[in-house]
Amino acid sequence: MDNQHQPVTVAILGATGRVGQELLKVLEQRNFPIKELRLLASARSKDTTIMFKGKSFGVQEPCAEAFKGVDIVLASAGNDQSAEFAPIAVQQGAVVIDNSNAFRMDPNVPLVVPEVNGHVLKNHRGIIANPNCSTSQLVPVLKPLHDAAGLKRVIISTYQSVSGAGKEAMEELELQTRAIMNDKEHKPVVFQKQIAFNLIPHIDKFLENGYTKEEMKMVDETRKILELPNLAITATCVRVPVMVSHSESVTVDLERPLSPQQAREVLAASPIVEVWDEPERGHYPTPIDAANEDPVYVGRLRADTSSETGLNMWIVADNLRIGAALNAVRIAEYLLQHNLLHPAVASK
Repeated sequence: MDNQHQPVTVAILGATGRVGQELLKVLEQRNFPIKELRLLASARSKDTTIMFKGKSFGVQEPCAEAFKGVDIVLASAGNDQSAEFAPIAVQQGAVVIDNSNAFRMDPNVPLVVPEVNGHVLKNHRGIIANPNCSTSQLVPVLKPLHDAAGLKRVIISTYQSVSGAGKEAMEELELQTRAIMNDKEHKPVVFQKQIAFNLIPHIDKFLENGYTKEEMKMVDETRKILELPNLAITATCVRVPVMVSHSESVTVDLERPLSPQQAREVLAASPIVEVWDEPERGHYPTPIDAANEDPVYVGRLRADTSSETGLNMWIVADNLRIGAALNAVRIAEYLLQHNLLHPAVASK
């Protein structure tokens, strides 16, 4: 961030979690203008201290008093805490950028990837929703393709890393792998089935329509962000034994023909998309390539053999960054850059 802005007071709700830790990392890396930092987490973390820019910060429990004087709250504490404390923070004068699912489909709450639909932030009422991690890396690819040739249909299969389920999930994959390699048993606790050396086509709860909540999040959120409420879109979401970075196999059917080379050129013009598409040289993105990196990577671009206006592609990104922490900080940067820190309309 080219930072010429007045420093602001920032609170992180859920500071001790995996995304909370990534938020601190991203804030430091991007030299976000912080006047005062407050770290908030549940009671079990209240005596914890966390280092930021060489200084030690104590963690406190969230309460109305903790949000007084705060300009921006970066929330990564889950649905219940966000639903409870986001309105309180807004009443105290803060803008809340929330990483949970609590507000994403609220028609009065912008759901934002700044490079895709940053314009909707001018209408925020104090709460701004960060999309689901798998959606966050999808829409920066779909938007340029839609602008170039019109989206008609989208089919997605995801390969989602265990970090999307939190620190305990990452530990389960590591411990389970060690146990199996040593002929020992380690029963699943976080996941429904063994995750080591396995795939699980089950993320979040199953719904009455046979899809999981994760799959329907991708459908609903993509439509909202792209402002295409009738877009034909379907998803299958799969958990894979990878620590960090989500991958997606995506097929798009377009209104007008677009060659793979034209698609590469369209996507390469995006400020946050990198095209890695020389498969004959082994140049295509994998989860390890994307880990700890900022871009959304696209490769394996090719014509769909089943449709004259279809394209297939492979999309990879660090889910803790583009799918959570980095996108949240980019929203905060956008608010500062466009003087949108204060709500245009008073929150209810």
